[in-house]
Amino acid sequence: MLTTTTLLVVSAVLFSAFLRGMAGFGFSLAAVPIISLVLSPVDAVAIGVMLQVIIGLREVFVLKGNIHKPSLTRLTLGSLIGTPIGVIALTALSPDGARILIALAILAGLAMIMRNKPTVSHASNGLAVAAGIASGAFSGLAAIPGPPAVAYYLGTGIDTIQTRASLMLFFFFASLLAMPGLIIAGAVNANTLWLSAISFPALAAGTWLGTEAFKRLDNAQYRNLAIIVMAVSAVLSGWRGVSAYL
Repeated sequence: MLTTTTLLVVSAVLFSAFLRGMAGFGFSLAAVPIISLVLSPVDAVAIGVMLQVIIGLREVFVLKGNIHKPSLTRLTLGSLIGTPIGVIALTALSPDGARILIALAILAGLAMIMRNKPTVSHASNGLAVAAGIASGAFSGLAAIPGPPAVAYYLGTGIDTIQTRASLMLFFFFASLLAMPGLIIAGAVNANTLWLSAISFPALAAGTWLGTEAFKRLDNAQYRNLAIIVMAVSAVLSGWRGVSAYL
């Protein structure tokens, strides 16, 4: 018999997977806060990470023909550098303080993105590495790796199919990097494994529905969707940080 906790987790995964399928990112942003209503934050993060690893194993093969390989490679290499930097910085800055700074950084990046609408693709290798380092640092500081990578792609003019596919695989790699720490912390346990397993059909269904919705978006609509999701990310991150001081 399904419990209330299980139903909420499955519902959160279905909704968040739809967002992920449509935008290519935003799964943890939506799922973790909802799941945290009935589970500990660490367990919620563990479920989000495990689900992204599981579905990512398939998408590596399905999406490999659509990715922008040079930028994805440099983003991933940059995140390897940035993640330990963020973890080290966390010793000098509280997680809530980090969330506030990250929210301000996201909003500043959004302001620049909205002023600059590239008409041609001009991916920068150096900027991709920098965005990867920032993503890793954001992840180490507050488990929010997405905004720098999303901002990078929105600013390059790379087409939406490549942007979405590259983001989905980047977050798969980011989840792989997070797994050892979660295992060491004991967050990968019988309960989180069970909830991840029973939620996987919802993840697959939501991703498929989101993918079908993505096919109906033009470049401008996708860009607007990504900006809205990033803005929500900034608000949620900032609110979580500020609420700790109220």
